[in-house]
Amino acid sequence: MTSAPHRPAIGSLLAVALDAPDIDRLATFYERLAGWRRVPDGDDDWITLDAGDGWRVGLQPAADHVPPRWPGQDRPQQAHLDFRVPDLAAATERAQRLGATVLRRNEQWHTLADPAGHPFDLCLNPDVPRTTLMGVMLDCPDVATLSRFYAELLGKPVTYEGDGIAMIGEDGAQPVMFQQVPGYTAPRWPDPAFPQQFHLEVAVRDLDSAERAVLGLGAARLAGDEPNWRVFADPAGKPFCLIPTV
Repeated sequence: MTSAPHRPAIGSLLAVALDAPDIDRLATFYERLAGWRRVPDGDDDWITLDAGDGWRVGLQPAADHVPPRWPGQDRPQQAHLDFRVPDLAAATERAQRLGATVLRRNEQWHTLADPAGHPFDLCLNPDVPRTTLMGVMLDCPDVATLSRFYAELLGKPVTYEGDGIAMIGEDGAQPVMFQQVPGYTAPRWPDPAFPQQFHLEVAVRDLDSAERAVLGLGAARLAGDEPNWRVFADPAGKPFCLIPTV
């Protein structure tokens, strides 16, 4: 099923951001696992990784980081990254050598936790001889509501919806995916007892008009923003940032 957004995009996906107690260690892990490269930005409190195919992943330090305990909802993952790999066994072995922990094995994918405790999936794709980032998957209580929210925000059509799963955007064009989780527990940012774990950064042309638009879609303004960005919660309670383009 494919549906077009009802309005022009409010913004574009700038980066997927992960919290970590040691961002240098986590950056090194993904550099060696997937061939990502650091983007120099002169910021000691943030590392940007170019993940290829248009993806950028940001790492931000969280001194009070509480790692997820997947698959339960007492310390939920909130989101995870999906990778495609040509050899599932070899990729899993390499990830373990780099500091990952295997959480579950299936015939077509393995779930692991990175050194910060964030789960990620390695999915078999023998047709491409390298590791690629397929997408980011957000946990939520209602995939229809959240997929439509981000479809409007990012200007990506809903390209799949069914059986507790949805996706916006086309495969290969930074799709965002959603999975319905029973007993979903929302983050309560900035409370470290209910951490965000992940958040999306969205580039916008004008902060004021973008704020009015996301509030109209059902977002809530959160405290903690700065002159160069504003923080909101989506309808599932997940924080995201609006950042003006220069």
